[in-house]
Amino acid sequence: GFKMYMMDRCNFNSTELKDIQYVLSYYYNKIEVTRFDSDVGKFVGYTEYGVKTAEYWNSGAYLTQVKAEKETVCQYNIGLDYSDV
Repeated sequence: GFKMYMMDRCNFNSTELKDIQYVLSYYYNKIEVTRFDSDVGKFVGYTEYGVKTAEYWNSGAYLTQVKAEKETVCQYNIGLDYSDV
């Protein structure tokens, strides 16, 4: 069968929001088809399907949601990792 999955990651060198890079990648059969990179600020497609999907996601509310994940997911969890608790 075929397998579609997504992975996200936070690359950082400090807890400051400007120093955090959020990357969300979508894969199909082990091939990356679409990626959001907060440094780029939009989705980019790597296959024919991925390009069409990226265009659709960049024109809608999903882009706004994913942009907000940099702060809600990355900055929050990085802050927990660096806390004195």
